[in-house]
Amino acid sequence: MALPYAVYMANREKITLATLQGRKRTKTPITMLTAYDFPTARIEEAAGVDSILVGDSAAQVVLGFDSTLRATMDFMIQIAAAVRRGAPSVFLVGDMPYLSYHVTTEDAIRNAGRFMSEAGCDCVKIEGDARIAPTVQAMTAATIPVMAHLGLRPQAVHQFGGYRAQGRDARSAQTLIDDAYQLYQAGACAILLEAIPAEPAKIIAESIPVPVIGCGAGQHTDGQVLVLHDMLGVTDGQLPRFVKRFGNLREEIQKAVSAYVSEVVQRKYPAAEHCYSMESGESPASLRRPSGV
Repeated sequence: MALPYAVYMANREKITLATLQGRKRTKTPITMLTAYDFPTARIEEAAGVDSILVGDSAAQVVLGFDSTLRATMDFMIQIAAAVRRGAPSVFLVGDMPYLSYHVTTEDAIRNAGRFMSEAGCDCVKIEGDARIAPTVQAMTAATIPVMAHLGLRPQAVHQFGGYRAQGRDARSAQTLIDDAYQLYQAGACAILLEAIPAEPAKIIAESIPVPVIGCGAGQHTDGQVLVLHDMLGVTDGQLPRFVKRFGNLREEIQKAVSAYVSEVVQRKYPAAEHCYSMESGESPASLRRPSGV
C-alpha cells in the first residue's frame, strides 16, 4: 500500500529556490504556511509543507497586538531561528518588519543579512510596490534572495485605510501587474500576492518566470500561503474571506484545558499512575514534619 505523502517528506532533501522554480515549470503547486516556533515547524515539516513564512503576523497572532507594525528585528530573528531548527529542509522565508528596510539601503541589506546568517533563512520578504525596486536590486546584488509582497500590505494598513482587498478595478489591477514585473526585473526571486482578484494574479503568474504565491489571490498562482492559526481554527473573530478553516483546534484546546481544570479542582488529577513512589525498602513512616510545625 502506498505510504501517505507526509511519510515521504519526513527525510526529504533540502528545498531550495531551484526546487520552487522547478515546481513552477512543472505546474506543481507550492505549499506554504506560517510558523513562529520550533514545535509547529516540526509538525509542518513532517506534514510535507514546502515553505514556511516566519511572518511579522506573529505580532498579532503570538503577541496580541492589533497590527504587524509592532514586530521588531530581534524578535523576528529569534523566532525565525527557532523555526529553522524545527524545519531544516523547508524553504524558509523571513518577513522583514516595519521600517527595517525602508530608511536606507544599507539598513535593508544589514537587516536582511541577519535573517540569512543568524536565523538560517533562504529568503527574505519585503512589502512594497515598484518604488522598492532599487532596494530589491541592492539586496539581490548583496546575494540576498528577496520575495516581494504586493496587493494588501499589512505594513501599509494605515495608508490603505484598513485591511482592504486591492486591485479590484482595472486601473489598480494593471498597476499590480506592472509593479510585479518591475520587481521581478529588479531581481525578486518570488512574488507574494495578497487579497487581489484572480484575474490580475493569473496574468502575473503567467508573465514572470519566478514563483508567485497567492494569499487570497485565486487558484492560478504557483502556490498558496495561509496563516497557520487561521487555517487551524485557533484564531477567534472574523477572518478574511479567503481563509478556509481546515481544523477547529480552538475548540479542541479549550475542551482539553477545561477538562484539566475540572480534574485538578476535583482532585482526580494527578491519579496514582501519574505519581512517583519512594524506592523499595524506604518507609514513608520514617518521615517527619519540620521542627516547629
